[in-house]
Amino acid sequence: MTKLSERLERLSPSETLAMSQKSAELKAQGLDIINLSVGEPDFFTPSHIKEAAKRAVDDNFSFYSPVPGYADLRKAIVDKLKRENGLDYAAEQVVVSNGAKQSVCNTLLSIVGPGDEVIVPAPYWVSYVEMVKLAEGTNVVVSASIEQDFKITPAQLEAAITPRTKALILCSPSNPTGSVYSRDELAGLAQVIAKYPQIIVLSDEIYEHINYVGKHESIAQFDEIRDRVVVINGVSKAYAMTGWRIGFIAAPLWIAKAVNKLQGQYTSGPCSIAQKAAVAAFAGDQSCVEEMRVQFLRRRDVGVSLLREIPDLKVNVPQGAFYLFPDAGAYLGRSAGGRVIGDIGELAMYLLETANVATVGGAAFGAPRCLRLSYATSEDNLTEAIRRIKAALLQLK
Repeated sequence: MTKLSERLERLSPSETLAMSQKSAELKAQGLDIINLSVGEPDFFTPSHIKEAAKRAVDDNFSFYSPVPGYADLRKAIVDKLKRENGLDYAAEQVVVSNGAKQSVCNTLLSIVGPGDEVIVPAPYWVSYVEMVKLAEGTNVVVSASIEQDFKITPAQLEAAITPRTKALILCSPSNPTGSVYSRDELAGLAQVIAKYPQIIVLSDEIYEHINYVGKHESIAQFDEIRDRVVVINGVSKAYAMTGWRIGFIAAPLWIAKAVNKLQGQYTSGPCSIAQKAAVAAFAGDQSCVEEMRVQFLRRRDVGVSLLREIPDLKVNVPQGAFYLFPDAGAYLGRSAGGRVIGDIGELAMYLLETANVATVGGAAFGAPRCLRLSYATSEDNLTEAIRRIKAALLQLK
């Protein structure tokens, strides 16, 4: 009997995509579903970026692009990193991929092998642990609770390090929690990493510009570990370009060369038109980024305020991204109409079926007491969704 590869058998399906698909199916049946499961801005791509893509079509950018990306895009990324982050890279250290998701996976596949351990702070984005499995590495999950704003400490990091530790994946601002590491917090982690020269840091900064505490801080700024940090970013969140599929790494040259070699064998260069749009995103007017950030901040404040009105729900104040991640553990074990809520996945399904609101259970993020709610939706939708969630939760006794 034919069977799938062991590699694929080890992978779990994406909970976020599964919940989004389930909610779409119910919506297609005529149900009034409010979808808070999707991690993408609800804004349209800014006009000047779309105009650049149209010009690229007219200028016949319809041929294969270089594997690591067009030279002008890589230069625009280098300039962005210098201008906004104070980081110095050469264009040869930048590789552009089909979204930041591929950038993360490319890096892990390039540096991780059997027996290698990867430290993954939890809560984590669902795909990190699956990508480590794909690379045949071993996940070492380090959990941070809502009481510590879901951020690990230097002591927790050091306790997780072994001679087999190959990498640390850090995401700030974070998906799913919205937590943001301060410069001092990153400095503490960097001091630990500096003692272990075998550790590579994957710094996922895709939510960089959706930040409510001022200047974004990158762990790549610290000289003692800079040559072991891979910065991962892209255009999807800041510029509302999720479907354009452009992400990048800025990395030590040896890692950039490895990623270039890998990408050359299985996807080649990313979409030519999307790359030209990304040049306009990085090099053009940035006022659109701030306009979206301000709206996300207003929604965050509305969401936090309304969630805090729900009894027995623990709610912190996320400092970035567009997610709320309340601890709903007090509702586990409760029941309504003979239906007992056994785990957080069942609670998410209960809210979908009872309140017609799609959320994502935190177990997929390594946080089995929490729910992820995306506020990348209108204030009216968010307000109504939380009203429904409150009513459904109050039915549980």
